[in-house]
Amino acid sequence: MRNEITRRFLLAGLASVSALPALARAPDRSIRPVLRGDADPLLRLKNAARSVEDLIREAALGGRLSYTVADARTGLVLEARGPGTLHPPASVTKIVTALYGLDTLGADYRFETRLIATGPIENGVLRGDLVLAGGGDPGLDTDRLATMAGALRQAGVRKVEGRFFVHADALPRIPAIDAGQPDHLGYNPAISGLNLNFNRVHFEWRRGGKGYQIAMDARARRYRPAVTIASMKVVDRNLPIYTYSKGPRGDRWTVARSALGKAGSRWLPVREPALYAGEVFQILARGEGIALPAAKLLDGVPQGKDLVVHKSPPLREILRDLLKYSTNLTAEVIGLTATRARGVEARDLARSAEEMNNWLAGWLGTISSRFVDHSGLEPENRASPSDILRALVRAESDGMLPSLLKDIPLRDSRGRVLKAHPLKVRAKTGTLNFVSNLAGYIQLPDGNSLAFAIFISDDARRARIPRADRENPPGAGAWNKRAKRLQQGLIERWAGLYGI
Repeated sequence: MRNEITRRFLLAGLASVSALPALARAPDRSIRPVLRGDADPLLRLKNAARSVEDLIREAALGGRLSYTVADARTGLVLEARGPGTLHPPASVTKIVTALYGLDTLGADYRFETRLIATGPIENGVLRGDLVLAGGGDPGLDTDRLATMAGALRQAGVRKVEGRFFVHADALPRIPAIDAGQPDHLGYNPAISGLNLNFNRVHFEWRRGGKGYQIAMDARARRYRPAVTIASMKVVDRNLPIYTYSKGPRGDRWTVARSALGKAGSRWLPVREPALYAGEVFQILARGEGIALPAAKLLDGVPQGKDLVVHKSPPLREILRDLLKYSTNLTAEVIGLTATRARGVEARDLARSAEEMNNWLAGWLGTISSRFVDHSGLEPENRASPSDILRALVRAESDGMLPSLLKDIPLRDSRGRVLKAHPLKVRAKTGTLNFVSNLAGYIQLPDGNSLAFAIFISDDARRARIPRADRENPPGAGAWNKRAKRLQQGLIERWAGLYGI
């Protein structure tokens, strides 16, 4: 007699069983026989559920593995391992941030960036000051600023008689998301109410007959104006590769000549994003025939008439990009904006994250997770698979979050994407050095779905990494690849045991 466990059979049987806690752990081995050879992929998946211990042994990661998986509709936990264990959540934090933003701001919320005139326009002359006022838009880029400069000309402005200000007080000014990261990492920029190009500047170099030609520009798809708010100097040394210092008006960088090679480029963080946006707008306005003085920071609420208003895409589209590209600045801006909308004036990320923790506890009930930012970059963030799973199950009912998460490809043993794989996974990755997390939904061939959260971390190896090596420490890349194979093995195991 063949003894086959199906998801529907399991769920039906559970209704008559009172000892629910015992059901949090499923059998370590499938009771189905394992097929050999090149069987149909759907049939192979049904019959190839392996023990968790075999998967862990094969991955050879060390550290800690915690996970939980449940029926996405009912929340019934099917299997778990240390579900309450706290790990660094890394970018899985962005799932919570996305839900926080949706619940507080709404899916149709738009950020606004304004050009404000403090006086009248007479014969093409603005008899007053011009203010570029940010609303926190994390997606504002050089091309959109160029559109605003063109709209300013269409509004009749040919000359500004007064001063040119930038206003960034819609959000607190924060010099870096994580002060413990190396200075040159572009994913750790400053935050303000006026952001541009994810608060990064593009550094490009090319070796010529007389040394290196270098450029620092604010490039987007159509425009790439050179800027002076950030400067670079090539120096003769081996290490460190980069040094940073704050100049009287902008960022001052040096780079080791020995590290450059023939040519290349990278994005560097900007620490004065409002002045960066002001310089770029000044250049773009000049291209429209409008001469502006150098930008100055404006404190207080700008007064005057809106000449141009740029609106961002709706929040749902911003969140889709956030969960696909995992941009830290976007996550922090959304979190800070949601906190302010809740009436809390948070002057730093930790205070804003505390309000997000309060919201999550109210949304889910008691939680053990504690976030100190909205992106997951700070190493002090802690979350449990159980809390993340509960958030996923609650969010599944309205369908918004599953549609925003990105598709996670499943691969064969050689790393090639399996386009015909019977499972579809939509999830958020979370990666730090020796941290690899994955949380989201598994769509089963029968149309039903599972919600899951997998956290893998090796705190001891993380603690041994010097600050200078945090961009790419030895062994981290290979460790992460093995972690991803373990995650896929767990997903296929669960589908084999509970899904088909």
